Amino acid sequence: MKVKDFMITDVISAHPDMILTDVMALFVEKNIGGVPICGEDGKLLGMVTDGDILRAIQPIDRKIFNFLVYMEYMEEMDVKTRLKETAATPILSIAKTKNLITVTPDDEMDIAVKHLSTHHFKKLPVIDKENRVVGVISRGDVIRKIQSTILRDL
Repeated sequence: MKVKDFMITDVISAHPDMILTDVMALFVEKNIGGVPICGEDGKLLGMVTDGDILRAIQPIDRKIFNFLVYMEYMEEMDVKTRLKETAATPILSIAKTKNLITVTPDDEMDIAVKHLSTHHFKKLPVIDKENRVVGVISRGDVIRKIQSTILRDL
């Protein structure tokens, strides 16, 4: 079986000009937990997940940094305060943009399953030869397809 047999082609993506709160609203509106970030040409620029957003807004404990002579104090911040501070953050600054793991439509399904399980990803972008996003494959997609095809034949 190939990735193209499992992938979703109606891809919900984020634009690189979006800010953190825009992407949060997109996640809630579409009931999703991650999206590829694509340029105007459809090329993959990054991936952002709900985990990336949670890490960006996580509370900060009070810290004191001592650099021998120079000392810095960082005030404690709760989630609400962190969200106010990071709400206008460009999404590309918190997204994964380097060493992205991707698959192609013609890759064997085994490769996608291996990436999803080894790297604990929820979603993988499916790209063409020009690095344009042509689909997305998620753990749920894989489970549904396995249930409707492979398990049915056992």
